[in-house]
Amino acid sequence: MERFGRFSANTAKSLIGRNVNLHLKDGSVIVNVLLAEVQKDEFRGKIFVKCIPYGRKNTLKIPLKNIAWAELLNLNLISISG
Repeated sequence: MERFGRFSANTAKSLIGRNVNLHLKDGSVIVNVLLAEVQKDEFRGKIFVKCIPYGRKNTLKIPLKNIAWAELLNLNLISISG
């Protein structure tokens, strides 16, 4: 698994369409999400990352400033039992 340091808007844009683990600055981790979009709130000047949790249809909207780094997942290594 590849680790991307210092998360920025450019890093987020390069990961759109990929599955990652998002490591937040508060120490928590959002596991296996698909990065869908990077949005900028024109009125507040804040940047958000929209992501879709694995197996769900709803999206999460996370402020970019809350993300410490992202870990790129290799889905070929993940086995789904069912």
